[in-house]
Amino acid sequence: MIRTVLTAALLVALPGCATVEAQTRVTVDPASPIGTIEPEVYGQFLEHLGAQPYGSIWVGEDSDIPNTDGIRDDVFAALDALDIPVIRWPGGCYSDRYQWRDGIGERAVRTNAAWGGTLEPNTFGTHEFFNLAERLGAKTYLNINLGTGTPKDAADWLEYITATKGDRAEERRSNGRGEPWTIDYLAIGNETWGCGGHITADYYADMYSLYASFAKTEGEQPKRIISGSHDENIEYSDEVLSHPYIAGLAEGISVHVYSLPTGDWGAKGAATGFPEEEWISTLHRALRMEDVIADQIAMFDQHEDLGEEFGLYVDEWGTWYDPESEDTPALYQQNTMRDAVVAALSFNIFHEHADAVKMTNIAQMVNVLQAMILTDGPDMVLTPTYHVFEMYKPFMGAAALPVSYDAPDYTLGDVTIPAVSVSAAETPEGETVIALVNSDAKTWHSVDLSSFGAGGFTGRILTADAMDAHNSFDDPDTVTPQPFSVDGSVANLPPHSVIVLMAEE
Repeated sequence: MIRTVLTAALLVALPGCATVEAQTRVTVDPASPIGTIEPEVYGQFLEHLGAQPYGSIWVGEDSDIPNTDGIRDDVFAALDALDIPVIRWPGGCYSDRYQWRDGIGERAVRTNAAWGGTLEPNTFGTHEFFNLAERLGAKTYLNINLGTGTPKDAADWLEYITATKGDRAEERRSNGRGEPWTIDYLAIGNETWGCGGHITADYYADMYSLYASFAKTEGEQPKRIISGSHDENIEYSDEVLSHPYIAGLAEGISVHVYSLPTGDWGAKGAATGFPEEEWISTLHRALRMEDVIADQIAMFDQHEDLGEEFGLYVDEWGTWYDPESEDTPALYQQNTMRDAVVAALSFNIFHEHADAVKMTNIAQMVNVLQAMILTDGPDMVLTPTYHVFEMYKPFMGAAALPVSYDAPDYTLGDVTIPAVSVSAAETPEGETVIALVNSDAKTWHSVDLSSFGAGGFTGRILTADAMDAHNSFDDPDTVTPQPFSVDGSVANLPPHSVIVLMAEE
């Protein structure tokens, strides 16, 4: 984001609320769009982890929970309302143990060794995933098994999914699907530096080239994604992209970025009941995304053979906390206003790099990490993160606009982050949409939007009394979007809030 010194510090007293301590003036340049915000930036991730998909998305046709073809009706309706553009499946770490034949025809029961030894019935497999994506109108992002599979396994699976003739197509038809499905994106490997094999970049590059050479579909080919680095580490990706054959065999590379309150994987921090120190530390780590993306793009420039369409895929991102107790299902965590602010800050960064970021996939969809939805038996609740995704829908397919501003500091102890984040875009219909985030846990901030030349702004706000406010099965509406309008040009932002506005003439 181009930031210039445009802030005028002042104190504005608002009736019925706290004092606004600073005003941030925003300048927008509608004549120089950054690029189109691909809808896939709002992608989802569905990995097999016990609590997902079983019971949360997939309950089976014989369940007492209302369902259609085994997919929960309530969860499906909630996901459908998000206009989900793409879903990544079946992993993650799980993908490198996944044997695709276990999930078609007569299903095989296995142990999920990737995630805690939970029972994997494989009742949610290829047909169930592709049918779900088709019903949602979502593109498919398939992660093939590089770790324990073979190039032949991958080639056979792709033929089964996409062929119109031959034995694989007939087998698919005998299992109930006549027409082939479409694979839009194909990941070859996952975290190959870690759970995907702990292999060197050179060795992975050779394996990738081998798999990519034979991983073909009938008809239009999917975009092929390399398993890249994590966090600030770009060396692994750099080494892979230096391989002599990679440029002609890939359309993008992934990066994974998680935000932990403490930065310590052994003691990450709590999902609720956390102190303000862990509020700001989590946001500080989430804002690393800006540098991670910028460094990746700079690294791409060193590989001239990649081509202009080669993109960055942030196909795992989000918050990660300690489990609530020993009985908590693997990777299940509550979702608060902190998660909503992390999501909004991340989207604003993705928009800023709309010319390079082709897709992102939050981890994950239901009951896992920074989920959209939580379920417990027949009960379902939407999380604050869900509401941010829903509020930001106007940005999907819009042209990101450069905005300039000098955000005031929010400081606690030795950690300082910008108190305000702003993003703007022009929708295909010619409307201007603006997102405002107040990351400050305690202080109101105001934003001057006069440069947009609008008579006012209308939209919605997501906020709550407490920074760890969350929705529960007993109180599902504690954090929900509320109407918000700006008469004139100055928007007053409560602490820990996310606001999405449309400019009015």
